[in-house]
Amino acid sequence: MTTTVIRDADLVIAWDASARQHTYLTDAEVAYRDGQITFVGRGYDGPADEVIDGRGMMVMPGLVNIHCHPSSEPMNKGLIDEIGTPGLYNSSLYEYLPIFRADAEAVPSCVRVALSELLLSGVTTVADLSMAHPGWLDLLGESGMRVCIAPMFRSARWFTRNGHVVEYEWDEAAGEKAMGEALGLIERAAQHPSGRLFGMVVPAQIDTCSETLLRESFQEARARGVAWQIHAAQSVVEFHEITRRHGLTPIGWLDSQGLLSDRSIIGHGIFLDDHPSTRWHTENDLDRLAATGTTVAHCPTVFARRGISLQHFGRYRKRGVNMGIGTDTYPHNMLDELRLVSYIARTQSGDPRSLSSTDLFDAATIGGATALGREDIGRLAAGCRADFVMVDVTHPMMRPARDPMRSLIYAAGDRAIRAVHIDGEAVVRDGKVLTMDYEGAAAHLHEAQKRIIERTPRMDWAHRSAEKISPPTFRWA
Repeated sequence: MTTTVIRDADLVIAWDASARQHTYLTDAEVAYRDGQITFVGRGYDGPADEVIDGRGMMVMPGLVNIHCHPSSEPMNKGLIDEIGTPGLYNSSLYEYLPIFRADAEAVPSCVRVALSELLLSGVTTVADLSMAHPGWLDLLGESGMRVCIAPMFRSARWFTRNGHVVEYEWDEAAGEKAMGEALGLIERAAQHPSGRLFGMVVPAQIDTCSETLLRESFQEARARGVAWQIHAAQSVVEFHEITRRHGLTPIGWLDSQGLLSDRSIIGHGIFLDDHPSTRWHTENDLDRLAATGTTVAHCPTVFARRGISLQHFGRYRKRGVNMGIGTDTYPHNMLDELRLVSYIARTQSGDPRSLSSTDLFDAATIGGATALGREDIGRLAAGCRADFVMVDVTHPMMRPARDPMRSLIYAAGDRAIRAVHIDGEAVVRDGKVLTMDYEGAAAHLHEAQKRIIERTPRMDWAHRSAEKISPPTFRWA
């Protein structure tokens, strides 16, 4: 086996196991063999079959994204940036997302575009919450990423006939069948020759899944030792629907069913009983999340576009809730998402001390790794996977470099990322994706969107054109 050593790195963000925190380590080395880190520190004197020059570089752990929809979201660029249904509290879920869904031919390009963008922003592990599609596992294997495959299933579909009432069409048998197929995919993922795929059980949404499907799926996740994730507390409409059905908030109802745990992830978790938009007669949802060890997958961009926000990241963390980060929508740029997490949390709290860059980076690394049940990712330490990112600390936007992590999050972003390795294999070099044709996929997606726009009147309840639903920024002369 070949041992590779990163020599003379200006800086390594190393994991201090005793303190359970990241730490800056200057003038350091990282060694790895067979995809696993064997040394992080100074004065390495072991074998070095290959050497990577670390001068001018900061070596940091790859980021862990726990909530992403690569097979659909890239199609929405330029279409749903500024639209939300007024009669449904500005959510875009029920009226618009079904209209602009990618067709089968476009899905592979959607995935390649999204995963390329994630790699370029330093993500090495991603949870792919998608409906099953042909060739999915091999497509993920092609990317070189570490992927938690999360095939979604549900008992009902939602729709609106008028833009202000959401209805549900139920088929519980179809939901049970889809769950069985999803479990089969998860088993196949674990056997994939890439060795980088693993699974998660995902009943799609709290309001589209029967009680039976939720309980059975949770039991299956427990039996397999994998994470369980559900979209919940993600819209005002859903909050009212669950309180109407059960007399409990979405978080309260999940807790009453025993579905909150240290292996449970709530996608979004915004509308709690004390949120200003959904005030309820209780104020214990946040405590329920903390007491059960449940993770919240926070994805601010998609909600900020519609004037919606979590109340607020720092409050959740201080109460003891494990927080992870996702990119629910385009751009699939994890560093951009971290910057927005910070700004929204501080504006919502009115306090610049409500969270720190330490909190942000922890959520994007060990917070996500904890949610996925992985002690071997999200940190640089001996025994962990060799998933790391090399950042050019000499880049003008990284300077002054008094605090390189702040410079990366608040200024340079992905522009300073030079290389990304997963299991020690290079997947990004000199700012270019090596495993997928990013440019080609984006060009194919550009053409595919024209088909989606052409069919829009047939998909919309009011038979409107895409131009009517989402007017362009300027009139086309």
